[in-house]
Amino acid sequence: MSGAVPTLPAVSSPTSRTGLDDLLLGTPVPLPTPVDPGVEVVRLDYVHFSVLVRPDRRLAAVAGVGIDGALLRDLDRDGIDWRLDDRLPAAAQAGPGLYTGNDSDRGHLVRRADAVWGATVAEAQAGNVDTFHYPNAAPQAASFNQGDQLWLGLETYLLDNAATYDRRLVVHTGPVLDPGDPVYRGVQIPLRFFKVAVFTVPDPADPAGDPVLGATGYLLDQTPELDDVAGALADAEAAGQAPPLGPFRTFQVPITDLADLTGLDLAPATAADRFRALTPAADGEPGSSARWRLLTRYADIAL
Repeated sequence: MSGAVPTLPAVSSPTSRTGLDDLLLGTPVPLPTPVDPGVEVVRLDYVHFSVLVRPDRRLAAVAGVGIDGALLRDLDRDGIDWRLDDRLPAAAQAGPGLYTGNDSDRGHLVRRADAVWGATVAEAQAGNVDTFHYPNAAPQAASFNQGDQLWLGLETYLLDNAATYDRRLVVHTGPVLDPGDPVYRGVQIPLRFFKVAVFTVPDPADPAGDPVLGATGYLLDQTPELDDVAGALADAEAAGQAPPLGPFRTFQVPITDLADLTGLDLAPATAADRFRALTPAADGEPGSSARWRLLTRYADIAL
C-alpha cells in the first residue's frame, strides 16, 4: 500500500524536508498506511516527521516522527504561527476556522519538542516551525488535567526509560477517525487519539548481540463523561456547537487493538509490543477497554 500513497513535493526550507527516517532505529519502521486500499491519503514530508492526511476528514490519519535524543535542542516557539500547508488545497485540511470562538485547542500530533533536534540550530528550528502546519493538528479539549500531562510527556519518559540505545525513538500518533465522530463546522471531531512508540532493546535471546525492536501503544480518550453521551453529542451538532469533551484518560493498550481501531498497518510495532493484555481474551474481546490499562502515572507503563 505504501507505494500507492502520493507524496507531495517538499516546499522550500532551510534544510531538506525528507520526512520520517524509516531507518533511524537501524531496522525499518515505516510510516503506517491504511490497510484498506480504498482509503485516500496524501503524504506530507517535513523536517524529521511525516503526516498522512485523510482529505475526506480534513485531518491526519497518522503522523510519524523520528527523535534523536542526543541531538535535541531547547528552542522556543516565539514568532511561530500556525499555517496551512500550501501543498494541499485548503478544503482538504482543517484550518483556523475550526478553532476560533470555542474551547477547542489545536493539539500537536507530532509534539513540537520531538522535531526540535539536529546537528545545527537551523535544522532544529526548521523542525520547530514545521510542527505548526495545520495537517499536524487536531482539535482537543483545551483544559489541562493529569491525563493530558501523561499523554504529553510520554515521549520524554520513553526516551529516558525505554530507548536504551542512543536515546532514539520513533513515534506514530494520530486521531482515531471513527465514522460516528460528531460533526462541527463541517469537520468530524475525533474523540480518541492513539500513539505507538518504537525503540530498541536488548535481545532477550542474545543480550550481548544487536538490539531488537520494542514497542508500546497508548490511547487517549476525551469522550465526555455524561450519562447520555450520544444525546449530548447530537444536541451539540444540531445546535452547531463544538462537541462537549471530557477530561483526558490515557490507557496503555495492545498495539493490535490500535491497528483494529485505526485501520492502519502498524507492523512491525505489533510484533514488538511489550505490553501484555491484562485479562484473557475470553474476558476481554480485542478492542475492549477490559484489555487496557488506565495510566495515572508513568510507573504504570509496562515496558
